[in-house]
Amino acid sequence: MRLPVLFLMITVAIDAMGISLIVPVMPDLIKQVTGGDLSQAALWGGILAAIFALMQFLCAPLLGHLSDLYGRRPVLLISLAAMAVDYIVMAVTQVLWLLIIVRAIGGITAATHSTANAAMADLSTKEERAQGFGLIGAAFGLGFVLGPVIGGYLGALDTRAPFWAAAALTLANLILGYFAFPETNPSRSGSFSFRRANPFSALLSLSHFTSVGRLLAVLFLYQLAYSVYPAIWPYFTQERFDWGPRLVGTSLAVFGISMALVQAGLIRVIINHTGERGAVLFGLIFVCIAFGLTAIIPLGWLTMLLIPLAALGGVFTPAIQALMSQSVTDARQGELQGVFASTNAVAMVISPLIMTWSFFHFTNEDAPVYFPGAPFLLALALAFAALGLFLAPKRQARNVT
Repeated sequence: MRLPVLFLMITVAIDAMGISLIVPVMPDLIKQVTGGDLSQAALWGGILAAIFALMQFLCAPLLGHLSDLYGRRPVLLISLAAMAVDYIVMAVTQVLWLLIIVRAIGGITAATHSTANAAMADLSTKEERAQGFGLIGAAFGLGFVLGPVIGGYLGALDTRAPFWAAAALTLANLILGYFAFPETNPSRSGSFSFRRANPFSALLSLSHFTSVGRLLAVLFLYQLAYSVYPAIWPYFTQERFDWGPRLVGTSLAVFGISMALVQAGLIRVIINHTGERGAVLFGLIFVCIAFGLTAIIPLGWLTMLLIPLAALGGVFTPAIQALMSQSVTDARQGELQGVFASTNAVAMVISPLIMTWSFFHFTNEDAPVYFPGAPFLLALALAFAALGLFLAPKRQARNVT
């Protein structure tokens, strides 16, 4: 594997760690800081996750646009340096308000995902982009392996140790990128455009075109549903099965490995047999099955067995990403990837809030019905909506130029 591609994959893996690293220890950490119970900790966890995603939403198009103008390399390297500082601060903070601030900074630095995708598009032909985006998705899955393993096992020893480890990994990747990652965007030109740099106008400009706007809506509904896992998993499994940080970390590691295998290998097989559209349908159907079963299964070991089934839904993202990438010119790949990341991010702003609220509503002392699996039924309804929109008749599409 070429070093530039390896660097991009490591960068995205570290981005994923920014989301998943804190997940196994988050319930205990928030209960410790706030003095509340698990249901209340879930609400605070949803707020922190929403802040992280909000900053990613606001900054992803900006970083994508800057990478179109000034190059992928400087955007990636500067963001990695900021990410290392963020992890160091998280390793020493003792108060909730500072944790909120550094989660916001972490959301900004995690917006480099859009730049990494644009660089992968630079390094790939149009025919290879689905596979290239699949590698990026696989790296994200591996980040979900490394993050929970570090957070779960080191967190069982000390809640701050995982962040020191993540800071060291980020600094090591920064050094690798400095020496091994060349500029991949030779067509750097133009001037700064506020319209293309902010998520609202960039999203609006692309969504005017049926070929992209419809797919963005499907992506939004899917991500709103699929984000139930990072939003609620540690609270749900602790409440339902009495899992601690190590079991939560192990389960997320199984999920990350399964996701990496799906997106690095299985995605090619599925696309070769069904095309990108068939792969999107495949992913939506399997997440619907996984959500429905997870909501009602009463045993932890059965839930663990369901994790690879849920990971099969991971074929959806690179497939729909490839469909959108084929609908825009090379000059707007960075902008498209920024909007793609922002669509994911805005879903991840909303999803933790609604998923943790539904968990709180059905698990607190005054709950009308005790049902910890309620967020997964909500996710099932959203996934059905995405499936219906994708299958609905569509108007004549035209390319974005």
